[in-house]
Amino acid sequence: MARMHLPFPSRPFLRLLLVVAAAAPMCEAAVPAIIVFGDSSVDAGNNNVISTVLKSNFQPYGRDFFGGRPTGRFCNGRIPPDFISEAFGLKPAVPAYLDPAYSIKDFATGVCFASAGTGYDNATSNVLNVIPMWKEIEYYKEYQQKLQAYLGEERANFILSEALYLVCVGTNDFLENYYSSLPGGRQSQFTVRQYEDFLVGLATEFVTELYSLGVRKVSLTGLIPMGCLPLERTTNFFGHNECVQDYNNVAMEFNGKLRKAVARMNRRLPGLRMVLSEPYDLFLQMIKKPSSFGDVRADRG
Repeated sequence: MARMHLPFPSRPFLRLLLVVAAAAPMCEAAVPAIIVFGDSSVDAGNNNVISTVLKSNFQPYGRDFFGGRPTGRFCNGRIPPDFISEAFGLKPAVPAYLDPAYSIKDFATGVCFASAGTGYDNATSNVLNVIPMWKEIEYYKEYQQKLQAYLGEERANFILSEALYLVCVGTNDFLENYYSSLPGGRQSQFTVRQYEDFLVGLATEFVTELYSLGVRKVSLTGLIPMGCLPLERTTNFFGHNECVQDYNNVAMEFNGKLRKAVARMNRRLPGLRMVLSEPYDLFLQMIKKPSSFGDVRADRG
């Protein structure tokens, strides 16, 4: 049975991304739309409508969201893309593409294709029967067509080419897949270094396919100190419930490889403007000195 890893406590992640987003003009949108791919850290509710046990459409999720209702976000309130969207002068919440309450009119300035529990590796999405990254791209292609029909090709293509694309994924590939006890898992096929390289290759393929579809502005997020996730600390019995340093080391190694891949893609793909958002160090500061960030403790989810 796979363990279900909920995202890291949301408030520090939101603070981190708010710092990044604060540079955006508040009076006028600097980008016409925010378009989101990834996992539970950015899923706005797509898992609500698929057949998976990994859902968050119940209390206490959403208690601080508009109306105090759970939306499928793995958070007590809004998630990073929501705050980033608002900081860029767009809507205060980015809707989930599969949510039947929304239509293409709502998606014109932002849409989320993310699915909690997914990863770069298709095998990761199979663990909890969630949406694989290739399917997120298929939904994006469908969205392109709907947007062109709604706004006309010229306006739609402008939005699609000038939008900011957020990609946040990777933790589940290690914690739900590689380090899980599932039979026939990736650990039987790769060393951890080989698996890091395999995932970087998949990340490169994912961004390259987005590029072929006209995407030009991308923020790719690196891994957090995943050995410090509450579940990892709770189950680290022999380590006195401290962070699992081996997992953190893998996160740092993977981020380094991803950094080089981002630089290569920026050189190789004309017009691509991609940045790597690296939350690792700031997360570690929050874990070591939670009081400096307004929290009492950082070892509970």
